[in-house]
Amino acid sequence: SDPRRHSDHASRGSAPDRVTRTRQPVDADFIRDLFAAFGPVTVRRMFSGAGIFADGLMFGLVVRDAIYLKADDTSVVDFEREGCAPFTYTRGKKSGHPSEHALPYWRLPERLYDDPDELAAWARRAFAAAERKKFAPREKSKQKSGRTGKGAKRRAHR
Repeated sequence: SDPRRHSDHASRGSAPDRVTRTRQPVDADFIRDLFAAFGPVTVRRMFSGAGIFADGLMFGLVVRDAIYLKADDTSVVDFEREGCAPFTYTRGKKSGHPSEHALPYWRLPERLYDDPDELAAWARRAFAAAERKKFAPREKSKQKSGRTGKGAKRRAHR
């Protein structure tokens, strides 16, 4: 039996209990209820989880039994202060060269599941970070051009 089911959160459906399980659907109603103080959100399935959107802009991510919020230089320190970590994933497993990558989404502090007003404030900051990213001028990335080169080399050797 899952010990989290007996926590104070269980009666209200905390994220570890209700958000998602491996290969189970995300509970979109729970997400909408959780973010109600922030405003209306849309939950869209993506890969093994879901994105959380407001006004068509993704500011949250639901994956591996957790909710992550968009962060940038102005908000990462708040997540670090709470002891939260960024969402990470591993690439290159099949090639035998796995590497860990982080996205600019940080795990929602557990205490916010019981504090809708504070969660709404964090969601507003995440939405603002998503807006800043959307409207920021795009720069050419050396990493992206490097990927193209590597891919071109791999294709040439096939």
